[in-house]
Formats: sequence, C-alpha cells, structure tokens
Amino acid sequence: MTISIREGSLDDVPLIIGMFDSSVAWLVSQGRTRQWGSEPLSPNPKFVEMVEGYVSRGTPYIAEVDGVPAATLTLSSAPGPYLEPADEPERYIHLLASDRRFKGHGAGAALLAHAAEVTRQAGISLLRVDCYAGDDGKLVAFYEKNGFIPTESFTHGPEAWPGQVLARRVL
Repeated sequence: MTISIREGSLDDVPLIIGMFDSSVAWLVSQGRTRQWGSEPLSPNPKFVEMVEGYVSRGTPYIAEVDGVPAATLTLSSAPGPYLEPADEPERYIHLLASDRRFKGHGAGAALLAHAAEVTRQAGISLLRVDCYAGDDGKLVAFYEKNGFIPTESFTHGPEAWPGQVLARRVL
C-alpha cells in the first residue's frame, strides 16, 4: 500500500463532498449523528458553498492510497469565521475527511504530517485545527495522537455544537 499526496483544486470539490458523505454514513452506522447529522451533506447548498469557499481560499490536498483518493484536507491562513485568528501567522486545517473504505490506512495521519511540513516550509510555526469534541472524544484523541495539543473549547451554532481547537508547533 502506497500513500501519496497531491495538491487539489476546485475540480476536487465533488470528491471532497463525497468523502464527507462517506464519513456521515459511517458516523450514522456508529449511532453518532451529532457531529454532522444523519443525512448526506452533498444535497445541502450551504455545505457545498462552504466547501467551495474553503477550497478557493486555501489549498486542498488529497491523499491517495494506491492511486485512489482516500482522504482530504484544506490548508489556509486563518480559522473559520466562528473562531478568532491567532495573534501570530498560522496555517489552519479545514475539511479533514476520508472515504471510510480507507479507515485505518493512515491517509488522515499522512495529510496531517503533510500539512505540518507545508507549514514548516512556509516558515510558519503554528498549525491549528478545530474539530467536534462531543461523544467519545475519539476525534480529539486522533489529533492528539498526531502531535496536536488542545488549546480552547468552544460551542458553535444554535445546537451548541461542542468544538475543540488544537495546535501544533512545527518550527
């Protein structure tokens, strides 16, 4: 098994959205619907617009396992509008998702390592991400396993969605 990472583009938006749909279906099969709901996200125009916005303002990356797209993230210079930017230059990870057929293959970890290296090569020390912090905390633990440290908790939206910001120093 070989994992390679390529830079994506707006042409990859349908692929990225498909990975979110795969993740939602997997979460539903686990009885975990609070993170992203219980329905596919692809028919939601606000979700599609959000993905297009992050991809157009940032740099998407696609991890491929033996040439098949398996996971994605988009790297930008600031968090989403629901969080304050850092008081120093940063890179921020958005839209990390995977095609759940590739769960356990290491594509997500490879993307996080790639994001750290891209950030380091840019001469920027701070790499941050935020994620869902509810249920069993496995998503926060995944980021911690990949070198991130929790920095601040937050709630978002009318549903008081529980979130966690995590940071990693790369210089």
